[in-house]
Amino acid sequence: MNPNELKNLLSQMTIHEKTAQLMQLATPFFKGAKEAGEITGPLEQLNLDEEQVRHSGSVLGASGAENIRNIQKTYLEESRLGIPLLFMSDIVHGYKTIFPVPLAIGCSWDLNLSEESAKVAAREAGVSGIHVTFAPMVDLVRDPRWGRVMESTGEDPHLNSEYARAFVRGFQGEDLRNDVERVAACVKHFAAYGAVEGGRDYNYVDLSARELRETYLPAYKAALDEGCEMVMTAFSTVDGIPASGNKRLMRDLLREEWHFDGVLISDWGAVKELIPHGVAENEREAALKSIAAGVDIEMMTPTYVHHLPQLVEEGVLDEKIIDEAVLRILTLKEKLGLFENPFRGANVELEKEVVLCEEHRQVARKLAQKSSVLLKNDSVLPLKKEQKIALIGPFGESNDILGPWSWLGSGDDAILLKEGLLSKIDSSLLQVANGCDIENGSKEALNEAVEVAKDADVIVLALGEDSDMSGEAGCRSDIRLPQVQMDLIAEMKKLNKPIVVVLFNGRPLDLHGVVEEADALLEAWYPGTEGGAAVADLLYGDANPSGRLAMSFPHSVGQVPVYYNHFNTGRPKDAPDAQVRYVSQYLDIPNEPLFPFGFGLSYTDFTYRNATISHSIMSEDDLVVHVTVENVGSYEGEEVVQLYVRDIAGEVVRPMKELKDFKKITLQPGETKEVVFTITETQLRYHHSDLSFESDPGNYIAFVGSNSHDVQELPFKLVK
Repeated sequence: MNPNELKNLLSQMTIHEKTAQLMQLATPFFKGAKEAGEITGPLEQLNLDEEQVRHSGSVLGASGAENIRNIQKTYLEESRLGIPLLFMSDIVHGYKTIFPVPLAIGCSWDLNLSEESAKVAAREAGVSGIHVTFAPMVDLVRDPRWGRVMESTGEDPHLNSEYARAFVRGFQGEDLRNDVERVAACVKHFAAYGAVEGGRDYNYVDLSARELRETYLPAYKAALDEGCEMVMTAFSTVDGIPASGNKRLMRDLLREEWHFDGVLISDWGAVKELIPHGVAENEREAALKSIAAGVDIEMMTPTYVHHLPQLVEEGVLDEKIIDEAVLRILTLKEKLGLFENPFRGANVELEKEVVLCEEHRQVARKLAQKSSVLLKNDSVLPLKKEQKIALIGPFGESNDILGPWSWLGSGDDAILLKEGLLSKIDSSLLQVANGCDIENGSKEALNEAVEVAKDADVIVLALGEDSDMSGEAGCRSDIRLPQVQMDLIAEMKKLNKPIVVVLFNGRPLDLHGVVEEADALLEAWYPGTEGGAAVADLLYGDANPSGRLAMSFPHSVGQVPVYYNHFNTGRPKDAPDAQVRYVSQYLDIPNEPLFPFGFGLSYTDFTYRNATISHSIMSEDDLVVHVTVENVGSYEGEEVVQLYVRDIAGEVVRPMKELKDFKKITLQPGETKEVVFTITETQLRYHHSDLSFESDPGNYIAFVGSNSHDVQELPFKLVK
């Protein structure tokens, strides 16, 4: 259908049919569904009649080609105007082939492979009948207490923006109408959901307009610039107004300033939640405020269908606002080709062939290798294949390695760490004991682990968080490993054996009591379906760790939030004339994180030398930074060369460093490469106090190095 035909279709719709298009319901509401959809939150009694359900515009949580075809067929048979349903689901880091959680993917610093992971997820979802994924989540996060940190790609605006673009490209491709193995992307959660106070889900967000634009908005804008078709509102407030009723954020910024004309959807129940937030007295007011703010689709509450027709009839609401929302939804359905092919990519036979195929599993394995971060290695790794290994800990034989938002992924399909190790060595060289569960233990289990470990050459401790400890509603005030696991480490240490700790978790942890006792420490995150195989590849050197942290690891939870791109203070701790006490510091821990942003080790070593900048003055021409990187070790390895910039004196205070670019290079032992970066005037711009976006003349420092801490400095001056 062309735009005129869509408008003609809209003109034929009754007010009740229009408002029903604005309602999204979960799978169990629809005729033809063979199974209940997987959904989050309570399944409320929504007080809907059959007609309202029959005209609903989209489905949440359906899966499976046959199931979706049945729902669509039954729906269209009863549809007066033949408007097809949209099927949407949370395909966050894989459909059935589960990739590492997004925070782990962020640590890969590999945009091409990240895009490929989204492409694979879209292909599996597409042949299974899904049209829209609620991803990518690009919320910038500085607080590891927040459970949904695992769904973000970290603490940096530039890196998050690059991943936002890569994921959108992977999910959507270039032609949604004809490429039925792609799905429309929905960027979330607009806006600044990652800044919730206290790291507590659904909580309050309070940011200045400048900080919002400077730090938190860039990744959403990057996703939209890449063509992302949908936006989801945040549960939280922005400047005192819940996002789902925030006209200034949704209409003024998103629609008018950014010119976004795609579909805006609330998160689950967020429209009705305007009432407990305290900005709406009842459902009627909640519906009015949300539609006025520009929210097109209300997910899993019925305030729109219950109240919008009456508001129009009373003259309180202009029906034109509803028409605009409905037209946006119809336009998305047209972009997906649903009017001509309502079953789109849903293909029962192809689904069997494509989903969880070996090709997809290999992509997942490669990404899990590149997402893991080696945090410590005192010459213990890689393991030797003749060594006797004691695999101890609750994750040695656990299939809980997919992580939150793996939805349709099954632990039964996952490669366990034990299985991965056995693919490398003879079974006679591996002994296994849990030692404890995630949060509970017994003397018997601990004693068994001690006996098993006594005969080993190396102890591999597989520790971490149960997946329910992170993800949505998985916020924690204590981000240490559970005490029973700390006790297990202490007992293993008494044996005087080399200890390799492998961590399976969804957030940066307080690792005191772990990092001191371990001889090697590998952060594997929740690595996905091929996790055990990928970790074994890394432990035995069949793959070389190349992950670099996308989020800082704190010394303790009392230091949170801690992040590399912080502001200076009037009394910085490291100032040349600083007094011992009266500076900005903690008395009991350093100001710096335990492990900084961009940090990660390899089995080889890299040296940086001959860092130069083309000119000391930037006027009309760009500056060029050169640095020589050499692999001085004995393994082939990948290095992430990182470029940062600092504006020494801005109109407002500026971060101590800001990531501007990075390049991931592969070097053979003894090989040298020259890495070249370009610094443009555009990269020096920022939001001033009046929200203008421009650069300042004056002094700057470019930094180049292996992480945000270990860098070489190259001063220059901008002249205008």
